[in-house]
Amino acid sequence: MATVQGPPLGARREQGHRQLSAIGWGLLFVWVGVATLFQVGWGYGLVGVGVIILGSQIAHQVVGGIRLDVFSTIVGLMFLLGGTWELFSIQVGLVPILCIVAGVALMLSALTSRPSQ
Repeated sequence: MATVQGPPLGARREQGHRQLSAIGWGLLFVWVGVATLFQVGWGYGLVGVGVIILGSQIAHQVVGGIRLDVFSTIVGLMFLLGGTWELFSIQVGLVPILCIVAGVALMLSALTSRPSQ
């Protein structure tokens, strides 16, 4: 009796990664279309984009076993933060706060990193 083998594990994982990415991009385009069509406003639009990006990252980690992409996760958080900022009409500028946070993070990473051998 012949045994039929499927594609190797690496190929299946790559296919799953491509499918999850396609679903994430599809959701993003659908959301942008819906948000534009119904004019939901910048706040809800940005929050929706952030949720989709972060949800895609979580799906890649949970379903695909792929590490979180730090850059995409930060971008998703930035969209979420920017949308929340807009929804609550916060008067303090977001860009100066982000610059301060980025500067502090860079200084802390420099102070806590180990010297290379």
